[in-house]
Amino acid sequence: MATDYDAPRKQDEELKEDSLEQLKASRSEQQSGSVDEDEVEAAEGFELPGADLSNIELSVNVIPAQDDEFTCSQCFLVHHRSQLAYEENGLLVCAECAA
Repeated sequence: MATDYDAPRKQDEELKEDSLEQLKASRSEQQSGSVDEDEVEAAEGFELPGADLSNIELSVNVIPAQDDEFTCSQCFLVHHRSQLAYEENGLLVCAECAA
């Protein structure tokens, strides 16, 4: 909101005229508590957890881990062997989790 610094300022008498009730009324007029939302439309896009997804096919091809990759035992992401920080008791840990 732009401010006009050349406009005359209110005098003390004018400021006293603005009562607290007037300020509250103007504030409540500016802020509306109602929200325009279609409940049916909102409910259609909402899925409950545990929904039956057995009829949905994957849209990406899943490729198993390659010989030069490993699965981190902490974050469970597949990384290249160059990201291996250490191996302890057969558990592989990536550099990000080791930091």
